[in-house]
Amino acid sequence: MPVLPMGRALLGTAGMTEDNIIHFSPWQDFNDAPAAEDPFGVEPDPVQIATFLDVVFGWCEGQIPVRGFVDMGQGKEGRPHNVWMDADATAPGKLVTFANWAWREGAAVYVIPGTVAGAGQAKAAEVLQMQALVVDLDAGDIPAKLAHLLRHLGQPTLIIESGGRTSEGASKLHVWWKMTEPAEGSALASLCRLRGEIALKVGGDTHFRSAHQPIRVAGTVYHKHGHQRLVQIREHHSVEVDLDEFAERVAEMPPMPGAGMVASGSVTQDKPRLDDVLVTPVREGGQDDWSRFEGASAAIGHFIRMVHEGRMSKDEGWQAICGYNAAMLRPSWPIERLQRESERLWDLHVQKNGPALVRLDSAAPAPSEMPTFTLGVLLDDTSPMPEDIIAPRVLTPGGLLVLGGAPKVGKSDLTISWLVHMAAGQAFLGFTPPRPLRVFYLQAEIQYHYLRERLSQIALPAKVLAAARDTFVATPKLKMLLDTDGSMRVARAIQAAFPDAGPDIICIDPIRNLFDGGPDGGGENDNTAMMFFLKDRVEVLRDHINPACGVILVHHTRKLSKQQLKDDPFLALSGASALRGFYTSGLILHRPDEDAPERKLEIELRNGPALPSKLIDKVGGQWVEINPMNERLVRAEVGAKYDAERLRKQEVILSILLEEAAEGRLYTANQFAEVFENKGGLGGKDAIRDRIAVQATKGTIKFVRNAAPYGLGPSRSRFGYLCVEGMVMPTGAEEVDPETGEVSPARVAVLPTHYKSPQTGALLEVENPHVWVYPVEERP
Repeated sequence: MPVLPMGRALLGTAGMTEDNIIHFSPWQDFNDAPAAEDPFGVEPDPVQIATFLDVVFGWCEGQIPVRGFVDMGQGKEGRPHNVWMDADATAPGKLVTFANWAWREGAAVYVIPGTVAGAGQAKAAEVLQMQALVVDLDAGDIPAKLAHLLRHLGQPTLIIESGGRTSEGASKLHVWWKMTEPAEGSALASLCRLRGEIALKVGGDTHFRSAHQPIRVAGTVYHKHGHQRLVQIREHHSVEVDLDEFAERVAEMPPMPGAGMVASGSVTQDKPRLDDVLVTPVREGGQDDWSRFEGASAAIGHFIRMVHEGRMSKDEGWQAICGYNAAMLRPSWPIERLQRESERLWDLHVQKNGPALVRLDSAAPAPSEMPTFTLGVLLDDTSPMPEDIIAPRVLTPGGLLVLGGAPKVGKSDLTISWLVHMAAGQAFLGFTPPRPLRVFYLQAEIQYHYLRERLSQIALPAKVLAAARDTFVATPKLKMLLDTDGSMRVARAIQAAFPDAGPDIICIDPIRNLFDGGPDGGGENDNTAMMFFLKDRVEVLRDHINPACGVILVHHTRKLSKQQLKDDPFLALSGASALRGFYTSGLILHRPDEDAPERKLEIELRNGPALPSKLIDKVGGQWVEINPMNERLVRAEVGAKYDAERLRKQEVILSILLEEAAEGRLYTANQFAEVFENKGGLGGKDAIRDRIAVQATKGTIKFVRNAAPYGLGPSRSRFGYLCVEGMVMPTGAEEVDPETGEVSPARVAVLPTHYKSPQTGALLEVENPHVWVYPVEERP
């Protein structure tokens, strides 16, 4: 990237190259510029620059890409100047120095609102972290658009007047929301998708769908067409938002009437107006106001944007380009040249603006193809029912199953275990396949190395793994939408994985990361967008691959109160209500008690009788079903607290007995209860005796009837002295360590002579005092 003409000697001093500044030194690089021509003009504001940096980069790590462009319309020439500065405490001072130099040169100051690893990096794929989300309102009724954002998305952190004005005189705005933490990886991709979705819904600048789109810095100076204005912070609020919660707000926000889904962008005086280009013939040889190349590039770019935003299909876009070529270019370009130029501009547009929202033409049958059946035909058809893909009626041929759950509840872990069992032809939690199934797992959350790590960590039986080695096929984390191009890529991958026969199951995990809302760009909470995704994306893909296969969609849930979850757990599914009305089976995985490991799997079927919910948990790394008879139904939370208190008292009693024996003291049950009443939170003596009796029945406490070896006389208690495993007493003598010579008190193990029968309560003799035996299933 070339630099502005500032002198080659300066490049050496600052540690710069012809392409960029590697080591940025504000005192050497920019403070020797000549004085400003107008000392009373608008100047950069260091306070606003610092505020902007705190909101946009305060928690980010890495380097901030900064760009200086000479604003158009000033009669000045200059090429872009690019620097990178560390996102740390020195950034405000350095950026103020850069802004002062830019002000003197008539240059605007931009940043890419995310950090990169090092100098010279500025591409979308090189952006590592972002902590703020921005919407650029630069056209139309900006006050109405701002009001729409405030009403549906809440108070933003910053509202910035960018310096530009609309034809109506309204200030163009940048609206920022600061996140609670920096976004990276899949979260960064989600943040960029949200920027594009919001822009589509309010008629903002859709270029911000790309991570590397630069934006003006608050506190710097706008110079376009000789109008010098401060890029001014209008409002600043201490507001932070969670990315996932903000995504739900965006999904629920409706498009503005007449404004949503239309890309914004102002027309400059340096290029011909698009409206004129599309209707004005242009001849070769530069005979007109613009050349054939300029006209063709403008027209092709217009139709590419239409296709990219989903407002035209690719075929429609190409036909429009060919129509312009035939009608307006004199003579027309050869088709080969037109195609090459279109493909070049398309690649550049996708590289700059991110994935396309390509429209997929509906595959719905024409009315004449619609099948109908009389009542008699339906009643007389006694042919066997189709075989379930997963019995009983959980997934039927051509059916759609939705598995929902909150983040970190174990959806993906459960899904992988379930699908591997299905691929092996083995039952799982009572769900049974008729044979080993061919499973294609299309997932967009776990990268390759962590996917193989998770598969190796899941404790699956060896015979299941052996049987599913070739019938379970998974993708690594995908960075794509299930749009037209994405659907074609997926279809080719499935056909390559199962070339001989189509899959029995296609699983998409999760919906959110692959969701395409269609030409209007709606989110998951938009019923129209959800129906488009289900009918024109999921069903079309299934029908193309194997119309009889079943589809499993993994989806997120939103927070509900415990009573709402109890009354109707399927209300927790995120997104539009159309999803619930569309699927044939629904499963919700949730924790009835957040402090307990057990999960409950709620089941809803359209094609079969109702199934009871399942209580499940991971035991030894494997998912198992728990007998619901063991589940406490009444006052579960209070009961769990009582259980924990009883366990605590048991541990306190055992530890006291061990400590007292080490000091040479043994106790009968009554003596212990009287001595330690109301100590250590044990309660009264009756409560202590009850706990000792319970632990004696469970085998954690036994008895010593003959305490003479320990220097104690006979006990008047029927049971004798209390004894626990590992108990020792001092003998009064000393012993010397033969290796170190250390002298320590000699100790002797206290061994039980009797124990309490767990069946009759009788006092029985211990067969081998050196082996501590517990009743079955009572070992601590």
